[in-house]
Amino acid sequence: MHQIFKKSTILLSVLLVAVTFGVAQDLHSHWDELTASEWPKALEMSNQTCILPIGILEKHGPHVPIGSDLIQVREWAARATKKEYSVVFPDYFYGQINEARHQYGTFALPERIVWDLLEATCDEIARNGFNKIVIINGHGGNPELIRYFIQTRLEKRRNYAVYFFEPGSDSVYRRKMNELHKSDPAGDQHAGERETSSLLYLRPDLVKMDSANNESGANQKRLDIPNVYTAIWWYADYPNHYAGEGAKATRELGQLVNEHYIESLVKALKAIKADKKTLELQNEFFNRVKGQP
Repeated sequence: MHQIFKKSTILLSVLLVAVTFGVAQDLHSHWDELTASEWPKALEMSNQTCILPIGILEKHGPHVPIGSDLIQVREWAARATKKEYSVVFPDYFYGQINEARHQYGTFALPERIVWDLLEATCDEIARNGFNKIVIINGHGGNPELIRYFIQTRLEKRRNYAVYFFEPGSDSVYRRKMNELHKSDPAGDQHAGERETSSLLYLRPDLVKMDSANNESGANQKRLDIPNVYTAIWWYADYPNHYAGEGAKATRELGQLVNEHYIESLVKALKAIKADKKTLELQNEFFNRVKGQP
């Protein structure tokens, strides 16, 4: 009798795991693909964690799509949440891109709108039940904006925390990168070998490799004032809005870059979903701020 009970318990446990896994597989991770009736389950499974993938619309040399940054963050979030469930906010391309306003396809909003929209978006995500917002970014001109935005979340008490995910690297990854990389890493920035490789892996149908050499992605070095930062620095160096040698891109390099990013994001999501300390410390901080309600 004891053996029968034990076997029944094991079978029930297996069935519960299978049912839970089935629900996880069936529940969409994209905010816009969920139904309202699925929302409580999505909040539970994500542990109230929402990914905000920020891209941009800008020229990417003569050969990769204007939405390259958006495509990359969209794919990273979609693939990572298949392994570690979180809800993914819809396409967001309202960042800092004034330096590309001279090129077709650029979508650059006034700075006040960019800031207010990001703040309102995070507030609205939180109003829908999420207390952990994870920003992933695909555009090189956004990190300063994002970091400062996150620092200003300490201006007043909020019921959510914002995390900015930026993947690190290890010696194995760096070695593999060096083996596959063909161009000078110092000049491989915008639509160069690395980013073109990423698109060759994610969306090869959108890459026009035969156009990669139609413009120069070399640093023009038209402004030289040591130890000084100016708004026009990027245009001075890269007026074609292209930095690197996209023609040297390979799908193999793109696979390495993307799989590393996705695996790193999965690990970060697990840690963030389990994190209780950030909000606890945030509340402790505001309890000590004089004059703070």
